[in-house]
Amino acid sequence: MTSAPIVVHQPSHTGGRKVTVHSHNQDEILGTAYSDHDLVVFLEGAGLAEPETILDDPQWVEWRGGPAYQFHAA
Repeated sequence: MTSAPIVVHQPSHTGGRKVTVHSHNQDEILGTAYSDHDLVVFLEGAGLAEPETILDDPQWVEWRGGPAYQFHAA
């Protein structure tokens, strides 16, 4: 288990990255992000103010299975 509450998973074979948030001892899927904008929108919808300021903070966001900010097909 990661200590970061937000996980941006590895890019899928068709493109995009699943985004989950860990809250109340469970993971919730926020959606599939195809861009930085999608990711920010999901995090705003989850209640985070100014989420773009935490995307590079490993205490908040874990980028799995590929470089950060890359959403193209694996």
